[in-house]
Amino acid sequence: MKTKFYIPMICLLAVCSFTFLSCDSDDDSNDTTKPLIDLLEPEEGQELKIGAETGVHFEMDLSDDVMLKSYKIEIHNNFDHHSHSRAVGETVAFSFNKTYDLTGQKTAHVHHHDIIIPANATPGDYHLMVYCTDAAGNETYVARNIVLSLTADDDHDHDHEE
Repeated sequence: MKTKFYIPMICLLAVCSFTFLSCDSDDDSNDTTKPLIDLLEPEEGQELKIGAETGVHFEMDLSDDVMLKSYKIEIHNNFDHHSHSRAVGETVAFSFNKTYDLTGQKTAHVHHHDIIIPANATPGDYHLMVYCTDAAGNETYVARNIVLSLTADDDHDHDHEE
C-alpha cells in the first residue's frame, strides 16, 4: 500500500523540479524585439571620395531592450549595367564587409573611419547596408544608397570625440 503512495509523489516531485529548473529569469529566448539602428553618417545619396587619405566618416547609435551582440557593415555595387561608357584605366568594383563585436552592451555609439575606398575603385552607385544583431539573434538592418566619386568633397567637419 505504501508503494502506491510513493510512485505518485515521486512523479509529482519530478514534474515540479523540472518546472522550477526550466524557469530561468536570465533566459533571453523570449526576446523578440529587434535592435534599433540610427545611422547618422553616411547619409542617403551621399557622395564618398575615391582614394581619400582618410576613411569614410561612419557614425551611428545602436540600442536593444536586452543586449546587443554585433553589427556588420556591407558595401557592394549597385551598377545598372546599362551604361555604354568605360572608365579610363583599370578599376574594380569596391566592396566592404566587416563585423564588429558589441557583446555586453545594451547601447553603443559607433564612430570610426575604417572604410577606406581605394584609388582604383569604380565610380558609381553602391549600397551601404548596416546589420545589427542582438544577443537573442534578432536582426535588423538599414540600407543606404551612396555614390563613389572621384570629385566628391573630402571634407568632414565633425568632432572626433568618442
